Amino acid sequence: MAQDTSAAEGGFVNLPHGRIHAIIRGQGPDLVLIHGANGNARDFSFELIDRLAGEFRVIAFDRPGFGFSDAFDGPESPVAQADLLRDAAAALGVERPLVLGHSYGGAVALAWALRAGDAVAGLALLAPATHPWPGELGLWYRLTDTVLGQYLILPAVARLAPRRSVERALAGVFSPDPVPEGYLDHLGLDLTLRAAQLALNAQQVNNLRGYLQAMSPGYPALTLPIEVLHGTEDTTVWLPYHAERLIADIDSARLTLLEGTGHMPHHARPESVVEAVRRAAERAGLR
Repeated sequence: MAQDTSAAEGGFVNLPHGRIHAIIRGQGPDLVLIHGANGNARDFSFELIDRLAGEFRVIAFDRPGFGFSDAFDGPESPVAQADLLRDAAAALGVERPLVLGHSYGGAVALAWALRAGDAVAGLALLAPATHPWPGELGLWYRLTDTVLGQYLILPAVARLAPRRSVERALAGVFSPDPVPEGYLDHLGLDLTLRAAQLALNAQQVNNLRGYLQAMSPGYPALTLPIEVLHGTEDTTVWLPYHAERLIADIDSARLTLLEGTGHMPHHARPESVVEAVRRAAERAGLR
């Protein structure tokens, strides 16, 4: 039976122009989790939060406009999203967190570090989008970057896409790793297919390359501990264009390659993710 995802799993942080949804569990040093494209914090509550909550106070945010967070007029850039999430974290009493970002969330985590300086203890980046890449995005994003896509295709997908289409898309993201049983029901099919979220996600992904081009010159100035995990079989965020370039730019960044793993290491190799978070915490003096 599909889970009821109509109710928020966590609580809300009230900011001047809206609310940010956060799932908070555990005690210890603060660890902020930032999800990837068209996802929500439930991606982490499927399993990873429980693995970390015995050692950290884990705060998994829905990015603005995703999950149960308000849209805040659709902040597009990773920097704008990071600023809102920093405000939400500050309202929760967070002062010097570790920040973990997956995929698009890796760009937001890097923007957080670029903006906050010493107020970030360290980063753990999972298959992060970090640099402008060559070539074009896939057909889906090229279509949704058009007027036809925004006003016809996305609303139609939101209303009519069958579950099996979403399952096929997830299988492609996870490949070559399997999609865990029950994952889509936990993530929320209804949350994934909301028209407003699909449109915001398409806008953010289509414009990400330009934002990364603007952000990346600032990377060499970062000195905080950064642990990067990237699967060798990831075909969503390509290793040579992102993680390998990041560690070349930042002296304090360390890369762990996950052989045979795809784009979702926190599901395929959760124990490796936990170890990376522990290493970042130790290097930051939090353990």
